[in-house]
Amino acid sequence: QVQLVQSGGGFMQAGGSLRLSCVASQNISSFDAMGWYRQAPGEQRELITSMTSGGLADYAGSVDGRFTISRDNAKNTLYLQMNSLKPEDTGVYYCYADTSRRDFWGQGTQVIVSS
Repeated sequence: QVQLVQSGGGFMQAGGSLRLSCVASQNISSFDAMGWYRQAPGEQRELITSMTSGGLADYAGSVDGRFTISRDNAKNTLYLQMNSLKPEDTGVYYCYADTSRRDFWGQGTQVIVSS
């Protein structure tokens, strides 16, 4: 059973930056992919960025150029650097890990961006 423990997030004014972390209980290089979803208030969860085991990253248009996904294999940690934050970035952020058997999810982290 894979455990993903998230940290970071919180409250930030528009234009500011935050970084989210997601620590896995096992070697993250064994995952097919990892990434981040966001669930805005009253909306469905959406994929905003992902990274394959080979290091290829993809971004949703709403965050491309502002958010950066990265990982530290030695620390079994996935990061999401969020710059130039906007009020519409407000939501609960979830990291996930994609394996051949199933997906695993972090507990979620609240991000609130004020205008």
